[in-house]
Amino acid sequence: MRVLGLDVGDKRIGIAISDTLGLTAQRLSVLQRSALKADVQAIQALVQEHQASAVVLGLPLTLAGVEGPQAKKVQHFAEALQRALAVPVQLLDERLTTVQGERALLATGASRKKRKSVIDQVAAQLILQQYLDAKRPIA
Repeated sequence: MRVLGLDVGDKRIGIAISDTLGLTAQRLSVLQRSALKADVQAIQALVQEHQASAVVLGLPLTLAGVEGPQAKKVQHFAEALQRALAVPVQLLDERLTTVQGERALLATGASRKKRKSVIDQVAAQLILQQYLDAKRPIA
């Protein structure tokens, strides 16, 4: 069971993929946004290539838990994906994942340039890992 995780922004989409057991999330790539149709087709190709059984998108709620303009954009993208894909598309509260990712990269000593190039992937990885952890049965 592989799952694709997405951090959808206005300019880029960070992409992560789970291992085949659905236990861990790894960074995969960053997609530069273009048109909605092209973005959906690119994600569709990744789902097929990696045989993903689901796609999880981070839903950027405000700190108060309210949907703002960016959350509405992500919901619109998720709806377009769901229409195009044969696998479930789910939304997951992603408050502070970019901040967490930035802190993790700072802790590794990554340069500003390096952080900028991978922060979207790291955020997608954190979103996906949160989803995988929530799905894991408690032992």
